[in-house]
Amino acid sequence: MDWYLTKIVYRIVCGDGHHRPQFDEQLRLIQASGSSEAFEKATSLGQQEAFSFLNHKQQIVHWQFINIAELNKLPVLDNGVELYSRVEEADH
Repeated sequence: MDWYLTKIVYRIVCGDGHHRPQFDEQLRLIQASGSSEAFEKATSLGQQEAFSFLNHKQQIVHWQFINIAELNKLPVLDNGVELYSRVEEADH
């Protein structure tokens, strides 16, 4: 079994949805025998953890599962292994 790092993306919709779009990106570890199985497990996890609740204004807030944005096989898990890196270049 191998380890995979996956990014699960949710859209957060509050009330009627007339607000600035909000998204939640979660990095999760998945153990699977191959990338297909890892993708299936990550997708299932994303779908299971989509939920709705009432906020303090009594508006329904929906966490909608969007997709698996990334799926990367990890090397052997060891002290100091890099799990994620992101380079961002800002305009100013």
